[in-house]
Amino acid sequence: MKKLTGQDRSITRHWRPATQAIRGGTARSHFGETSEALFLTSGYAYDCAGDAAARFAGEQKGMTYSRLQNPTVEMLEERIALMEGAEACRAMATGMAAMTAALLCQLQMGDHIVAGRAAFGSCRWLTDTLLPRFGISATIVDGTDTDAWQAAIKPETKLFFFETPANPTLEIVDLEAVCRIAQDAGVLTVVDNAFATPMLQRPMDYGADIVAYSATKMMDGQGRVLAGAVCGTDKFINETLLSFTRNTGPTLSAFNAWVVLKGLETLDLRIRRQSENALQVAQFLKSRVDRTLYPFLPSHPQYDLAVKQMTAGGTILSIFVKDRAQAHGLLDALQLIDISNNIGDSRSLMTHPCSTTHAGLSAEVRAEMGVEEGMLRLNVGLEDPLDLIDDLDRALKAVGL
Repeated sequence: MKKLTGQDRSITRHWRPATQAIRGGTARSHFGETSEALFLTSGYAYDCAGDAAARFAGEQKGMTYSRLQNPTVEMLEERIALMEGAEACRAMATGMAAMTAALLCQLQMGDHIVAGRAAFGSCRWLTDTLLPRFGISATIVDGTDTDAWQAAIKPETKLFFFETPANPTLEIVDLEAVCRIAQDAGVLTVVDNAFATPMLQRPMDYGADIVAYSATKMMDGQGRVLAGAVCGTDKFINETLLSFTRNTGPTLSAFNAWVVLKGLETLDLRIRRQSENALQVAQFLKSRVDRTLYPFLPSHPQYDLAVKQMTAGGTILSIFVKDRAQAHGLLDALQLIDISNNIGDSRSLMTHPCSTTHAGLSAEVRAEMGVEEGMLRLNVGLEDPLDLIDDLDRALKAVGL
């Protein structure tokens, strides 16, 4: 591969996803390094004052400050955009920085959004608490009810915001139907695709305008760094979003960008193997607990839609036991699987959403979302699934299941 081949969309857009995840976005320096270079610098020097003025005026390409551009970060942005099928991408310090920026950069007082009820706790805090502080109203709907999206539209509605699959209830939103409703109404769609990643689902293929990620999850996938990303059109990223991030500073560090670049190299292998493991574990659990939710289990209420939109079921499943006490008891009895609120790791992790990721929400909101006291969310890793099943079997027996 030549020095700038990875930056040439006329070539890279024809590559298949696994190739894009390894080579897309790569820009080699004059040293000819094979691995992406790590540029640990806050600022940049210019050959003359005129060059500095031209860059700040947007008349000359080049770096000005690492809050705005960094060579390592730009390689990550181009790689994610390529994998997503987007014109451009902006990397962020965290997934929540990405979600917040994707919303606030395009909303103002008096605007209205429609959001799916099932969401990560911090995303519900954005819609329920933060946006109203700035005079932005939100209507929360059952994301699985396509008619509810249509009915919630007002003259001042600017965007739809939802996750699919949703965290932690694994609800599936019909991407094609909901995005069509938004397009017909002149409304933009912002989709959190962190559970699936572009390897399993590309929302833009179904009409989504903006796709946001916690790249902390499967993109890094090994529990090392925090990162986020927002994908969209070149106009949205470089005009609407860039001015917001330029002045608010949710900047991704070069080191974290480099780590995520390394994670993307194995994303295709990891997420497919972890999806296979998750399905095997879900099949075991479905006969042992009150309810098991996993998109590729035929018992999932939206199984047909999940199979239509996704190429595999992903790494996350949720189970339901009697109550919080039994859920905590099961967690305490685990020997192999870690009690942790993270997801997307190559290690299997399990958490009780009511007391961790969704603890900041009221009991009423959790009930509306379907986050019950007896719910447990499991991120299935790369361990041998039989060892995971043995660990779960022992823990289930310890709590009488």
